[in-house]
Amino acid sequence: MKSKKIVLHFPKDLVNKPIVYRLIKEYDLSFNILKAKILPDEEGLMVMELEGDESDYRKGVRYLKKAGVSMQPLSKDVRRDDEKCTHCGACVVCCPSEALSVNRKTGEINFETEKCIACELCIPACPTKAMVLEF
Repeated sequence: MKSKKIVLHFPKDLVNKPIVYRLIKEYDLSFNILKAKILPDEEGLMVMELEGDESDYRKGVRYLKKAGVSMQPLSKDVRRDDEKCTHCGACVVCCPSEALSVNRKTGEINFETEKCIACELCIPACPTKAMVLEF
């Protein structure tokens, strides 16, 4: 099985087409949408984790490219600057993936980077600017 986090850019003429549906139906791929901004008559953006058999994955990627969807690997990460972090917890309430959580014994904020989907919601929530985006 191959699993990869990718960013898809849809030209505005494709946002109303069932592109992602075909990945499931025709290429037997599964996906998890991590972030999406798709509006009528505008370019669409979707960050997803795409998973499937290696051969099906390659076929699905070829389909996306042929359909006119540009694709790139997710190459950005959210990082916490531990020196700036005061463990106030402001980031915890806005984290949809539960990558940020409160240690009930110590009161400190845990950051599990492997759970982070780089949605960036914690960045503006952090009053000390300890959460940063790295490319």
